Amino acid sequence: MNKQLIECIPNFSEGRDQNILNKIADAVRSIDGVKLLDVDPGKATNRTVFTFVGEPEAVINAAFVAIKTASELIDMSKHSGEHPRMGATDVCPLVPIANIGMEETVEWSKKLAKRVGEELNIPVYLYEFAASAPYRKNLADIRSGEYEGLKDKILKPEWKPDFGPQSFNARSGATVIGARNFLVAYNVNLNTTSTRRANAIAFDVREKGRVKQENGKPVLDEKGEQVFEPGMLKSVKAIGWFIEEYGIAQISMNLTDITVCKVHEAYEAVKKKSEERGVRVTGSELVGLIPKQALLDAGRYYLQMQERSAGIPESEIIKIAIKSLGLDELKPFDPKKKIIEYLLEEENGKKLVDMTVTGFVHETSSESPAPGGGSVAALAGALGTALGTMVANLSSHKRGWDDRWEFFAGYADKGAQIQQELIHLVDEDTRSFNLLMDAFRLPNGNDGEKAIRKEAVQKATQYAAEIPLKVMQTSLKGYEILEAMAEHGMESSISDIGVGALCLRTCVTGAWLNVRINAQSITDETFKSKLLNTGSEVEHTSEKKSAEILGKVNDKIK
Repeated sequence: MNKQLIECIPNFSEGRDQNILNKIADAVRSIDGVKLLDVDPGKATNRTVFTFVGEPEAVINAAFVAIKTASELIDMSKHSGEHPRMGATDVCPLVPIANIGMEETVEWSKKLAKRVGEELNIPVYLYEFAASAPYRKNLADIRSGEYEGLKDKILKPEWKPDFGPQSFNARSGATVIGARNFLVAYNVNLNTTSTRRANAIAFDVREKGRVKQENGKPVLDEKGEQVFEPGMLKSVKAIGWFIEEYGIAQISMNLTDITVCKVHEAYEAVKKKSEERGVRVTGSELVGLIPKQALLDAGRYYLQMQERSAGIPESEIIKIAIKSLGLDELKPFDPKKKIIEYLLEEENGKKLVDMTVTGFVHETSSESPAPGGGSVAALAGALGTALGTMVANLSSHKRGWDDRWEFFAGYADKGAQIQQELIHLVDEDTRSFNLLMDAFRLPNGNDGEKAIRKEAVQKATQYAAEIPLKVMQTSLKGYEILEAMAEHGMESSISDIGVGALCLRTCVTGAWLNVRINAQSITDETFKSKLLNTGSEVEHTSEKKSAEILGKVNDKIK
């Protein structure tokens, strides 16, 4: 239901010829469903980092055409630069952003690597989570010897490429492709100008830690190398520095795996170690972009610290995160420009759910066939669940019920997630209708065109039936919130629970009508039977649950 998003950050061995960079950028932009977020060239390094985001298949296509374009325009035999490199497209990592796990991202990276190796005749090595052997996990190990040493290295059995020829490609070199976690560049602000104190705090928290000392001298191992005492945080690199622009010292961190160390965990660790050294944290700064989930995790953490429910709108949770982390201390922090998913939403244009209530009603009543009953049903389900969420939130703050706040907050959080799913389905139902209309508009002349059109219409019709079924199934989960609040929530809000039950009943029954009318045109009898059997069960359960909740409501309203 929710879009899977991955980020691609290819590094090209060209940072000086803007014409070449423009052509690579144009290649990326030529792929529908991909947004090019950033192009960061470096003249000294003669290297440029591109960043683009989208759904997996679109991103893979964009990465391929970018790598192909680079292979045509960049001649590695003439390349020089300060940064280590081994190919025209030196490295191309994929990063899971939303609704996709690392395992699936690895599979997409392998598909890309196979295509590059086979179609472009470029040797490809897999690294990080996609690595085919432990010694290939680290990019530096694969790239050791760089382009100049590749001619001999590639012939060694242990350095046979994962895809592509085991021969030296003088023009394009070799490319490293893989999957890794999102890296966040994050700075924490201090109320000091002392770089020495900032560095001491950085050594306290970073994974590498500091050099172990005995009697004022560094401790060495049997090889004569310095021994380090690890710091507090895993997957964190950090240094202390003074920023003249702001007149303060900062702890500058790279959070190399935010599934291991979250942004708020890094912030709190720096706060703790700063206070131990008589220094105070005043805020923080995000460099670049961040996945939405990272700030949602932070907002929920601080709400938990306040013993408050996280069953509130997403925007409010993110606002709590921004204020708690002090992300707006040095300059304004605009979530629409810093959160990857929000940038993509702006690209996709205005949605039905972004309209005013009046605007939505007027759009529904217009001559356009969409939005129609499906979108309205999904909206009714979102409103019904929202009423249960409201009662849970009110109950969690009721005076005298302090010891029960977690019980109610749990239901509020669950309710907020359900209504968010239904809000998404408001637009998805209209989108499914538009996809069906697009299928009907396909050419219908010769036999080949007729076959393609028929298949497209059937596929779109199935999807148009699956969406209202998803609306039914999602709304059914909302009854759990209403039922719990009817039994345990504030009695003064019991009528709201009744209205919520009626909304959910309307939602499920209305969506069931849409399932059935679309099912009439489905020719796959197996698919159709499963669809209708599932929908019938949900409709029956909804009718039963609605009646039970309304019975409890009426018992309490005398």
